[in-house]
Amino acid sequence: MSHLFAPFTLREVTLRNRIGVSPMCQYSAENGLANDWHLVHLGSRAVGGAGLVIIEATAVEARGRISPHDLGIWDDMHIEPLARIARFMEAHGAVPGIQIAHAGRKASTHRPWSPVSGPVAEAEGGWPVVGPSPIPFRDDYPVPHALTEAEIAEVRAAFVAAARRALAAGFRWLELHGAHGYLLHSFCSPLSNTRSDGYGGSFDNRVRFMLETAEAVRAVWPENLPLTVRLSCTDWIEGGWTLEETVELARRLRDVGVDLIDCSSGGISPHANVPTGAGYQTPFAETVRREAGIPTAAVGLITEPMQADQIVRNGHADLVLIGRESLRDPYWPVRAAITLHGNADALVPPQYRRAYEHLAR
Repeated sequence: MSHLFAPFTLREVTLRNRIGVSPMCQYSAENGLANDWHLVHLGSRAVGGAGLVIIEATAVEARGRISPHDLGIWDDMHIEPLARIARFMEAHGAVPGIQIAHAGRKASTHRPWSPVSGPVAEAEGGWPVVGPSPIPFRDDYPVPHALTEAEIAEVRAAFVAAARRALAAGFRWLELHGAHGYLLHSFCSPLSNTRSDGYGGSFDNRVRFMLETAEAVRAVWPENLPLTVRLSCTDWIEGGWTLEETVELARRLRDVGVDLIDCSSGGISPHANVPTGAGYQTPFAETVRREAGIPTAAVGLITEPMQADQIVRNGHADLVLIGRESLRDPYWPVRAAITLHGNADALVPPQYRRAYEHLAR
């Protein structure tokens, strides 16, 4: 039986345990460039014992950033600062992952701690946003430019170029961000996609951009390395994207070479009523894993070691991705190992071992 500290292998990459650090935006870059904050933030989680650390949503185009302070991978200048982080994470036992993304109609916003919220005006450094249809995220957001089919192809090519740069930077785990109302998800959801061409209307058409992008990225991402996709498994709104549609999309993603679905939810609308609670999204990971026949990662208010271990032991998911709890405690995997197994000798770096000697059972 698998458990939280059993190794996990996808293709030719083996994680030392089933704990990953979820991609979480830090809104701390300038011109998309990673800096010392990102090195220390992400490096601490690798030193802390996670098997996988995924770098935050990293924009494939400058206009695809959520905020002006997001990381980017749209230019070769971004490669080396990211490579520095990937090297450090791998040197300390974590598989270096990166999530590549395009924010679509939710781009060009102020970062969360800004005294001003919402969209950044173009006069203040913001930019026009794009989407499947001219439907703004909310009333005070700009109306997005509806991408033409030729422009869709250009964005798809940007994802492919970003994947090549991620490989050059030394990443061994690649995730496409297809969730939370960002561009790929917004094509899937009927709430944001009212197109009447080959990219709108029917389920087949709405998922076309996602599938074409995954297939194009898989063609340039090495066969021995995992490709994963984060999906919003439901929009939490009547008439929106559903779990049943997620299962079917997951099957099709599996068939074009995707190896794992990172199961999240929501983000398409500010009006969604999301019933949050401990492990509230884990049932999505279980359903997709069982019905689509593809490995999954569970996310969402997973905070306690026993909770995470039971998710893996009971076959609800293959991985748990720890988000906010890893911000509160970069050494959560070490704490979990002590709680579950009595010691964390395999995870604690030698520089820190004396501090943990009295904690072992």
